Amino acid sequence: MDLDGKTALITGGAHRVGRVMTLTLAAAGANVVINYNTSGDAAESTATEAEELGVAALPAQASVSDYQQVTAMVDAAKARFGGIDVLVNNASIFIKDKFPTDDLTIWHRSIDTLVHGPFYCSNLVAPSMLERGGGVIVSISDLSALEPWPGFAGHSVGKAAILALTRQLALDLAPTIRANAVIPGPTLRPHDYTDAKYERTAQNTLLGHWGTPEDMANAMKFLVEADYITGEVLTVDGGQRFGHRQAESG
Repeated sequence: MDLDGKTALITGGAHRVGRVMTLTLAAAGANVVINYNTSGDAAESTATEAEELGVAALPAQASVSDYQQVTAMVDAAKARFGGIDVLVNNASIFIKDKFPTDDLTIWHRSIDTLVHGPFYCSNLVAPSMLERGGGVIVSISDLSALEPWPGFAGHSVGKAAILALTRQLALDLAPTIRANAVIPGPTLRPHDYTDAKYERTAQNTLLGHWGTPEDMANAMKFLVEADYITGEVLTVDGGQRFGHRQAESG
């Protein structure tokens, strides 16, 4: 897909990696709908940056876990731009939850955001993409989808579901709409990482360093533009999946 003149909706597109994804698409000529839940100031700032690149930008508040809010957001985007050509399911949640548990709050929050959110957004943009004769959906998973993390049941299951949803969308929406996913590796340092853990994470990759938001955004953009790729997953982790094999076999 040639992004020039197209419209992209990026969930969680106001800050962190989502902001870089938004600006990467804007730099390629796409108008951007910047979804946010609580980061209104960041969304306005990102919209200003996008407009400085010569495109139009629409900050749009909605919790992706709320179908009515997502409906209103998509309707607003269609009213402003006529439709949506690219959907990036980037909004995420990362909260530790123990298992077993008597409190299902975190489980439901994780599943609502990571499973229901991408489904709601995809379900609501797909009809207009089909009417317009084309579209692309790129969803952001992570390595916990391939190898679960201790104490993150909701997160790991939700991210794995994103991969299954990607394959389902590719099948059900072919040949008009393509659907792919990106699995990022270590990108932005979590606030609770000590210097030792930060460095250990870097050394656990085959390339010996952390990735950048630009690395992830470029992978997303590649999948948007690659017209003969659908139903696939692109892992951008510097070889972190195999880093432990540097120490020993078996």
